[in-house]
Amino acid sequence: MAITRADLDRLDLKLLMLLQENNQQTSEELAERVGLSPTSCLRRLRRLRESGAIMSDVSIVSPSVAGTRVTSIVLVALEQEHLALLDTFKNRMSAYPEVTQCYYVTGSADFILVVNTGSMEEYGAFTERAFFPDKNIKSFTTFVAMQTVKFTTRINLDVS
Repeated sequence: MAITRADLDRLDLKLLMLLQENNQQTSEELAERVGLSPTSCLRRLRRLRESGAIMSDVSIVSPSVAGTRVTSIVLVALEQEHLALLDTFKNRMSAYPEVTQCYYVTGSADFILVVNTGSMEEYGAFTERAFFPDKNIKSFTTFVAMQTVKFTTRINLDVS
């Protein structure tokens, strides 16, 4: 059974907020900031990881390391939304390394993708591989990001 917010107390939430800022903090540093012993803090961290409350510990790479990138936000509308066709589309998009995010949504589009490529030419090649052969794609609309105004992976857990 997946862990939910109801399974977490105030100290768990504080730990999660601190880890979202910097997951390289030691258990001693975290314990001091939340008012726990290092052993108790380690126990909580282990439980949060094993339960899936912490999905993964990652490093976010600076875009400058990757060089010039084109970030495209793509709205995809499907012809039919049968479960098998939806699953096929989800699996295909999950397999493309260019697709960094994929959301099944309500509204005029069925999916919103965030696609990251090295150039517009690479994006064009991606669309030729990913969209044009799929007869279930009715249409797709691309928005190219001109500037990143805000980017975060942090989820506000309102610990107050």
